[in-house]
Amino acid sequence: MTNGGVDRAVECTGSIQAMVRAFECVHDGWGVAVLVGVQNKDDAFKTHPVNFLNERTLKVTFYGNYKPRTDLPSVVEKYMNGELELEKFITHTVPFSEINKAFDYMLKGESIRCLL
Repeated sequence: MTNGGVDRAVECTGSIQAMVRAFECVHDGWGVAVLVGVQNKDDAFKTHPVNFLNERTLKVTFYGNYKPRTDLPSVVEKYMNGELELEKFITHTVPFSEINKAFDYMLKGESIRCLL
């Protein structure tokens, strides 16, 4: 269907199986897999080494490689102007004394963002 694989695959779920499949489905020689999701801390990324030898590229990002010093002022400005609706992304509000509960929500995949 794709004549050897896709050019780009983006994984956003945090499922280690989806991450491996995204990498394995890109085209030999120029395919790029980008992993955005946050996997469980005990998961291991397992694929055959030949997948790297065939010149596939694996890229990962941690929170989109966001740069708070330079990027945050424009985000705050957009929020203050009503151009950015952040409230709809907050699924839980947790007191700071229960911060571990917020981590549990995240690790179980039960939240988008917790507000402490």
